[in-house]
Amino acid sequence: MTEVDRTFLVKVRQAGLWEIPAGRLAQTHARSEAVKRAGLHLIDGHSKLDQLVREDAGILGVSLPNEATEEQQDFVRRLESARGAEFDRLFANLLRASHGKIFATIGEVRAATQNDLIRRHARQANQTVLDHMEVLEDTGLVDSATFQEVEAAVTPA
Repeated sequence: MTEVDRTFLVKVRQAGLWEIPAGRLAQTHARSEAVKRAGLHLIDGHSKLDQLVREDAGILGVSLPNEATEEQQDFVRRLESARGAEFDRLFANLLRASHGKIFATIGEVRAATQNDLIRRHARQANQTVLDHMEVLEDTGLVDSATFQEVEAAVTPA
């Protein structure tokens, strides 16, 4: 286990701690059926990843947080106060940016880890995040600024 492996597990846990509630909000706050469908994908995918990350962390002796980061909690608060078309656009762009940034990290972790559990977890996270990016893009609401934000975040310095 490396520090990168530990950090990866923590980030997966924190992602679920805000993206599951965001997916639930999509069921009540969204206007678009495509956004509601994306929300269901988030709930399903992150529920499975959360179960896996808790199991893996227990086996590997990694302490996991029980709260999302302050920034992630702010994302949820912003979503809670939005409705209809405003919610749809905010949801699609916040979640697509988040998934795009972690997608690059998952690839780096998977490529470098020597831990079999982390490799398995990274494979599952990769599949889940790819599904989420695609369903968010399918809403037709992700704007070019979001893609530019992700590109800037994942481009090596």
